[in-house]
Amino acid sequence: MGKAGKALRQTLETYGISQNKLAVTLGVDRSMIFKWYHEQRDPTAETVVQIAEALKGLNPEAAAEFIRLYVGDFLL
Repeated sequence: MGKAGKALRQTLETYGISQNKLAVTLGVDRSMIFKWYHEQRDPTAETVVQIAEALKGLNPEAAAEFIRLYVGDFLL
């Protein structure tokens, strides 16, 4: 498990976004965010896109950071 959870954790901590706030924005139970955050489960590729979209609605810089941390400099 790993990269998505690490990217999510770092992004939420850096931008002060709570797991609960992201869960509400995504429309999922907070336990799912907890599992991704603590690397107990990996989100699907489709869910990674949904996370990025939710973060974009909360803070566009956070969404960009999440994608950068998850994908790396591959897209640059």
